Amino acid sequence: MPTDSKMAKFLQSYGYDLILGSIAAIYVVMAPYTKVEESFNVQSMHDILYHRLNFNSYDHLEFPGVVPRTFIGAFIVSFIASPVVSVISWLGFPKIYNLVAARLVLGCIILSTLRFFRIQIRKNFGHQVESFFVLLTSLQFHLLFYCTRPLPNILAFGLVNLAYGNWLKGNFYSALSFLIFATVIFRCDVMLLLGPIGLQFLMTKSISFWKALKYCVGTAVVAVGLTISVDSIMWKKFVWPEFEVFWFNSILNRSSDWGTHSIHWYFTSALPRSLLVAYPLSLLGTLLDRRVPFLILPVLSFVILYSKLPHKELRFIISSVPMLNLSAAVAASRIYNNKKKAIWKLVNMVMLALFAISAGCTVVTFMASYNNYPSGYALKRLHQISPNVAGEEWVHIDTFSAMNGISRFCEDGFPWRYSKEEEIVVEELRNRNFTYLVNEHPYVDGYKCLFSEEGFERVELRRGFPPIVLVKRAKVYVHRDMKKEDHLHKIWPGC
Repeated sequence: MPTDSKMAKFLQSYGYDLILGSIAAIYVVMAPYTKVEESFNVQSMHDILYHRLNFNSYDHLEFPGVVPRTFIGAFIVSFIASPVVSVISWLGFPKIYNLVAARLVLGCIILSTLRFFRIQIRKNFGHQVESFFVLLTSLQFHLLFYCTRPLPNILAFGLVNLAYGNWLKGNFYSALSFLIFATVIFRCDVMLLLGPIGLQFLMTKSISFWKALKYCVGTAVVAVGLTISVDSIMWKKFVWPEFEVFWFNSILNRSSDWGTHSIHWYFTSALPRSLLVAYPLSLLGTLLDRRVPFLILPVLSFVILYSKLPHKELRFIISSVPMLNLSAAVAASRIYNNKKKAIWKLVNMVMLALFAISAGCTVVTFMASYNNYPSGYALKRLHQISPNVAGEEWVHIDTFSAMNGISRFCEDGFPWRYSKEEEIVVEELRNRNFTYLVNEHPYVDGYKCLFSEEGFERVELRRGFPPIVLVKRAKVYVHRDMKKEDHLHKIWPGC
């Protein structure tokens, strides 16, 4: 009986965390690979875990990227993950297991900050609103999938969750401090959220101007000193990474080099896809509880301000999702409580139907994401060849493949060696000493295509069952040098 009581108490305290954590863990295990947006932090975590103080072997010195990024997030995740990584390495498992471990650690960090925010929701709005908040979050794909992805946006997202929690708790100066840390160290665009929230604090007289100025300046000085101290050592030059990102994206306006969207894209595409049923409910929540508009207005202002930047991605506004989910949870709770009344009964039925549709959309989105890392699967399949050779087997990975699933964590030991040398024209590959090629070209002169790997192309609606079909096409090809013939290549299907 005491054991049952302890278990019940544990589930009462951490049951929601287990639900959210389990879903996030499933996403990691099923889709462990990463893409170009995560490459800096992924490679940094690899180098910290494997090269440690041998900074000259770090990947960023050879492939620095367009702008420098901070190492602070990678250091934190790697430090916490290092004991698990040591055990996995000692047991002889492939390095990809260590990437899974690092991503799970990051997910635990982010979800623990979301837990802090959720507890404040319970204290301010009640257990039922908290329950609906968890339900809505579980039905959404992007937040739980992104929370394990080592993006600067996600590292900043953890601090934003702490700011939201302190906001609900009434610790307004602490909320501002967390937003400043997020802005200075991880994502300079958090200032677009910091500004509206700080302005509302001043207008509602939650803070005094001079005391806030003292807190903000002091926090900013500490944050700037921390990032410059750490990152100048790692980059071997004096650097404040997020200031260079700000200069590149905002002053030079170079972010548009990676594509542009219309000014309304966040409201007509990104938020509907990320929130699903919570999107209409979040609008309703602002009408049903007078406290909600004061929480939602700064977040909507953040999205509106961000809409002016031509280059748009869903991950840029992921920090708005928890607060919008809170508004949606307030609406869902009110609908549920009034479900026996005539009009509300119909609304409740519609809400339940939207819950089911959201779950279906999440499954489809996950399946698309699962098939969105073709080069990671291609390299894994190549490793299943066990070449019985005395020398090394060189694999060249082109830029497309490096951007779509391959990182240092995907590499194996002897006899495999890897090259990510860029700007090699296809015609020149036959003159190099590469045994295998992993690239986006179906034909390469002097090489035999062993197999291709399909990747997600689009979602297609069709008559019949199933009504929704994921369309895939070959995106990555693995080739073997014809001059190095052996019996192994003959068992592969070809392209």
